[in-house]
Amino acid sequence: MLPADVWVAELSTSFSDATFRLLTGVPKGDRSLELGEVLAADPDEVTTAIEDHPDVRTLERLHSDAHRAISQYEVGEQGLYEFLRESSLPPEFPLVVEDGEMEFDVTATRDQFEAFGDALDASDRQYELLTVVQVEEGDALLTERQRECVAAALREGYFEVPRDCTLAELADSLDVDKSTASETVRRGTARIVEQFLVGRR
Repeated sequence: MLPADVWVAELSTSFSDATFRLLTGVPKGDRSLELGEVLAADPDEVTTAIEDHPDVRTLERLHSDAHRAISQYEVGEQGLYEFLRESSLPPEFPLVVEDGEMEFDVTATRDQFEAFGDALDASDRQYELLTVVQVEEGDALLTERQRECVAAALREGYFEVPRDCTLAELADSLDVDKSTASETVRRGTARIVEQFLVGRR
């Protein structure tokens, strides 16, 4: 949960159905340069509210359509970065804020993760740990070939409903026969499902 006086917490509470995505941000002195995306029923209304907020010094609109707007802006308030600075762990963008709550991923060693947890516990911020994925050295989730095949299947639209490519087309893109493509994607997908839904045995 973000402090209520952070500008994005305030606006995300006012526009509780909107999603605010910080695509990248750089603290610089007493200000921050950020690239943000808004997903909303009326993204122009939300962008105007961002532009009019007293903590936002400048804003340049880069893209806007019916449900999405991207802007580059400069903010004078750095509350969003204070905890991240204290934790000594860089977040993985995007940072997602909805209705006053921020969600983000970090990649860390066990020691770094435990220190991160200690920093959270020592703070007065409410938080929830959603997922922990542990990959031990020398024990990658997928083989290199499985990763290549699953990534190609995702890229080509094999997992879409309805599918954007057939198994034969996927096999052609990988330069393998259909049975090899099917088996490799099936095994890779099974490993992913086991890891993220069942957990390591």
